[in-house]
Amino acid sequence: MDFLISDAFAQSGEPTAGLTGLIFPIALIVIFYFLLIRPQQKRAKEHKKLVQNLGKGDEVLTTGGIVGRITDVGDTFSTLELADGVEVRLQKSAVAQVLPKGSLKGGLDKADAAGEEPAKISKDSKKSK
Repeated sequence: MDFLISDAFAQSGEPTAGLTGLIFPIALIVIFYFLLIRPQQKRAKEHKKLVQNLGKGDEVLTTGGIVGRITDVGDTFSTLELADGVEVRLQKSAVAQVLPKGSLKGGLDKADAAGEEPAKISKDSKKSK
């Protein structure tokens, strides 16, 4: 039956897995660094600079989508005025973007000019639910 199954022999020659076996993992690490790690570090650095430069009177957008004007700045917290007499205290790191000066006033004036009013809930609609 030896003619149906060939014999297994040890391979001769030198191993070729030396340096060429490491090229793919090293290339993968380099690609991950330039496509994922480096851009994230750059964004984190820019956000840290933005948070450090926050000042009273800045108009900001938070990560939760709240827009307001900063009235007080502390080490880790700041106070944000959303409307007249409505203030919220939040972490400075929650600020996503500093808006150009006058953004809040411009937004309110546009809503007034368009004749938009806040939605009102009538007593009848509350009873029907």
